[in-house]
Amino acid sequence: MDRASAYLEETRAFGELIRTADQSTPVPACPGWTIEQLFRHVGRGDRWAAQIVRDRMDSFLDFRSVEAGKPPPDLDDAISWLNGGAQRLVDAVELTGAETPVWTFLGPRPANWWIRRRLHENAVHRADAAIALGADATVPADVAADGIEEFLERIAIRAGADGAPLPIEGSDTVHLHATDPGLESGGEWTIALDGGQISWAHEHGKGTVALRGAASELLLAMTRRVRVGDTGIALFGDESVWQRWLDRTPL
Repeated sequence: MDRASAYLEETRAFGELIRTADQSTPVPACPGWTIEQLFRHVGRGDRWAAQIVRDRMDSFLDFRSVEAGKPPPDLDDAISWLNGGAQRLVDAVELTGAETPVWTFLGPRPANWWIRRRLHENAVHRADAAIALGADATVPADVAADGIEEFLERIAIRAGADGAPLPIEGSDTVHLHATDPGLESGGEWTIALDGGQISWAHEHGKGTVALRGAASELLLAMTRRVRVGDTGIALFGDESVWQRWLDRTPL
């Protein structure tokens, strides 16, 4: 998958949803936010990441310092601003160098880490907007599978931080199986505890709890955008283990 192209496409799709939306529509997945606020959040976030990469920053950038961080008042111009922010990040990574280390909230990472992060941020927020507007929230299978993996990578680093309880206890395991054609072993994940840390591997298994369904629905369920019972996902095993996972995983 070409993540940069997927990122630009997800951003364009998000903008097209916004173009015909009532900007005051509440977004259930982001309590207290409207479509307009979600739009501003996504657009400014892309420009924030682009500025971090362009300036090869090694520390946090205050959101108030983001260049052109507010969309213009005209909606068509605002959508161009949105798409321009995503392109700005892609261009910044190319100019800076994909492997150049820059600041991230997980510590220094190669600049192209931000393209992957923003791809999945925008894909899930596009789904948020689609759910709010009654539109199709499906994330392409290859993007969703990569989103699941990126989510797991972040959880493996952040889970249990500052004394928070881990999302898996004892010998429990969580198994995810995306059924989309073409994903093969890349569409299965078994998550467990290893030495007090979250670990995961691409392998088939039953798991203390197992979820089987489309990658898009698995991603949106993991990120608490949809309830498993409202999807085509089949859940096997101990549902309380899944609920604990949801309750204790950071977003």
